[in-house]
Amino acid sequence: MARLGGARPAFRLGDLGRVLVTWIGAALALGFADAVLSGLRFSSIGQILLASAATLVVGAVVRPLLVVASAAIGWLAVLLLAIFGQALILAAALWVIPGIEASSFGVVLAAAWIASIVCTVLAWLLTSGTPEAFTAALVRRARRRRQAVEDPDVPGVVFVQLDGVPYPMLRWCLLASTLPTVSRWVRDRGYHLVEWTPRLPATTPASQLGILHGTIDGIPAFRWYDRGTGKVLVANRVADATVIEERASDGQGLLAGGGVSVSNLFSGDAERSLLTMSRMELSRGSADTRRRVAWYLARPDGFAGSLSGAIAEVARERFQARRQRRNDIRPRVHRGWVFAGLRAVTNVVLRDLNTALVAEEMLRGTKAIYVDYVDYDEVAHHAGVLRPESLATLDKLDRTLACLEELAAEAPRPYRIVVLSDHGQSQGETFADRYGLDLAGLCARLTEANVEAVEKPVEGWGRLEGLLDDLSGSKGTGPRIARNVAERVHHQTDLPDVATGSELIVLGSGNLGLICVPGDRRLTFEEISRRWPALIPGLAEHGGIGFVAVLSAEHGPLVVGARGVHVLETGTVTGDDPLAPFGERARLDVLRVVRMPEAPDLYVNSAVDPETGEVAAFEGLVGCHGGLGGWQDRAMVLAPPDLRLPDERIVGADALHHVLVGYLEDLGTRKPRTTAAQDFRPTDAGQSVASRARHGPVILDNDSRKGTR
Repeated sequence: MARLGGARPAFRLGDLGRVLVTWIGAALALGFADAVLSGLRFSSIGQILLASAATLVVGAVVRPLLVVASAAIGWLAVLLLAIFGQALILAAALWVIPGIEASSFGVVLAAAWIASIVCTVLAWLLTSGTPEAFTAALVRRARRRRQAVEDPDVPGVVFVQLDGVPYPMLRWCLLASTLPTVSRWVRDRGYHLVEWTPRLPATTPASQLGILHGTIDGIPAFRWYDRGTGKVLVANRVADATVIEERASDGQGLLAGGGVSVSNLFSGDAERSLLTMSRMELSRGSADTRRRVAWYLARPDGFAGSLSGAIAEVARERFQARRQRRNDIRPRVHRGWVFAGLRAVTNVVLRDLNTALVAEEMLRGTKAIYVDYVDYDEVAHHAGVLRPESLATLDKLDRTLACLEELAAEAPRPYRIVVLSDHGQSQGETFADRYGLDLAGLCARLTEANVEAVEKPVEGWGRLEGLLDDLSGSKGTGPRIARNVAERVHHQTDLPDVATGSELIVLGSGNLGLICVPGDRRLTFEEISRRWPALIPGLAEHGGIGFVAVLSAEHGPLVVGARGVHVLETGTVTGDDPLAPFGERARLDVLRVVRMPEAPDLYVNSAVDPETGEVAAFEGLVGCHGGLGGWQDRAMVLAPPDLRLPDERIVGADALHHVLVGYLEDLGTRKPRTTAAQDFRPTDAGQSVASRARHGPVILDNDSRKGTR
């Protein structure tokens, strides 16, 4: 029989205290509104106190109805609720109290906004600017809405992806104890912090596809020229993410069997997906998503709180950008108002919304939840990997982990929280700033060909587009407005079809460049050399390029450097090895991607500084990932003590997928897969790993070739 666990009192003394504080705060806000608005008049202090009490009572009754109605109607209703909902509640409260004068509804609307702003300021002062108030609201909601489950003893798992966080940096933060939650989990609760190695390309699409679906095949970069369609695919666009997942999914992803995907590129075959790119076309206009957003906006300080938080984030970003310029911090890139706005969306609105969505899933008892927080990745791209503003995002994410920990205590089943990153990040001055010419310009100079460049950073725009897409409905004026806004955002990430007459397409993916010749087949080293004799030698000899990888008709995959050539199939090196600066795994990683049918005609990897580890992005980013060099292939996993990770380092997101699936199976959270392949469970290492899926055994070691397929 379903049960909820230990009984809790329906009403606590602390709840009474919060009601009193809210009441007094509302009274102060209405008193302030009375003082500044000539069209609003209260005859006495008692009337203000009565009006604030009536506002609380009417709000408790009316607000849930407004939430349901707005979620059913569409995105515009959610927005209107945020703007006018509190005014309607205040107007209703004032209407039932005789003697209060309000000259117009506009005055009531102004009074409601003033009250919301004052309440937000009071809440900020009372909580010293921390997110404890938001956590407290979620916990109170958890106590009211917690649902029964049939198997309350079976643990659930929340996988929290901290996008782009490198292992070395998190380890330093742990040693410095600057992240209280993570530090407490490791020191007091026995959590393990381990490093794992993403394979080339070190980018979110490849890693998240591997983690969620068990394969990293078919993803040559963040964006690439697709020969089958003749178009450029970008993983964080809705249509393209859908195509990528359809090609990779076997229906047995990490979240198969009732899991939920929140704010990811791919679904992991989840039963339900929220703000997930690959499922937008299926879930577009989801009333469930709008209902959850409406609940947050309908709180008296919800919209005003989000707005003030977003404004503060914009102001913070503009100050930090100015500080970098004033102090001549290098390397750096231009950080304009557009990025400031995108940062406000990802680091305020999306973070809180994602947490609220995860909270509700935990209250439902969902067994497996995977959520992606992009805060650090977004800021580090523009500010730098170890800059103060980037590190500050980790502090806020640490508080988010504390919030999830509190929510787990209120959930109908026990939860394990697993924290991981999909890749790391490397830093350096951009290729164009360092050498005065971008990669497309260099290719044009070497070939005198018509070159089309696709190098604009678009990751942040994709998140905003996804949020707008998922909030839009399917019919009506509101949804039309939402779709129009989403389409405007889509134009920022939209890439035109390959122009007629383009001879080369150059794409940037961090410090990994892709050079493609339009057409339905890939050109070989010999064909490119005949057509543009100076291209490959000119690229390889450039001081900012570490190597060029290409497929040879005679020798197979080749890596060409300034003073040497590496034949990848045999490992034969003529001259100086161009892969020597990139570590011992470089040959296997480059060999794998060059073999892929989706690979470009030429891969170009920037040089890496041997002293600093800095690379040069082919995009306008100071912190980047995608290629080889620096920390971009140094990701992390923070796991509870009963998740026994392998003693040897995990190499590849597909290998990490097997480890995480095995964890779910051993907990009883997920039924074991049925497969004809032999189980891969090395008991001597003491780890828990799932059975091999369709891609065969996994690589768990840097040096050994055991387990390769």
